[in-house]
Amino acid sequence: MVKKFENDWQTYRTRFLVQAKQLTAPLRFLDSLGREHCGAAGDYLVETADGLRRIAPRELFEDIYVPMEPVRKKQPRGTTTGPHDLNCATMRSNLLSS
Repeated sequence: MVKKFENDWQTYRTRFLVQAKQLTAPLRFLDSLGREHCGAAGDYLVETADGLRRIAPRELFEDIYVPMEPVRKKQPRGTTTGPHDLNCATMRSNLLSS
């Protein structure tokens, strides 16, 4: 008899950050461990935090990974970068002077 596992599923999420580039042409290489990797245009070259590179098929990569917003450089205190920052700076100044 086969037990049904319908309620025994656990949900997982990707927990590692990677850098990746989508390939525009086929690529084949040996990694630092001597393993051969090959991919087609549309697949992704993925680099992990420890520097290992591999190729992930497009369908798999796009199903697992979600692009993150680029990290903005911190502005020195007191400088502004846009209207929102100007409003915040003005509000902060008004609060401090009252």
